[in-house]
Amino acid sequence: MLIKFKVFGKKMSVLRKNEQWLLYLESDTSIRARIYDVVIPSELNESELDCYLADIFHENASIKFSTVERYM
Repeated sequence: MLIKFKVFGKKMSVLRKNEQWLLYLESDTSIRARIYDVVIPSELNESELDCYLADIFHENASIKFSTVERYM
């Protein structure tokens, strides 16, 4: 299950694989790059991911990009 987010303007996705959450940076050309230096706790529920990403990346927030939201 791949879940896509706009994290303060950056496109990211989270994938559940082998009981772990894996975080990726998405490009406009559909290239996905794994982000290894952020570990999402495996016990988090899907509904908690947006809040967790907001906590981790809050320094990227700006007036123009002030939210973390899911997108298709």
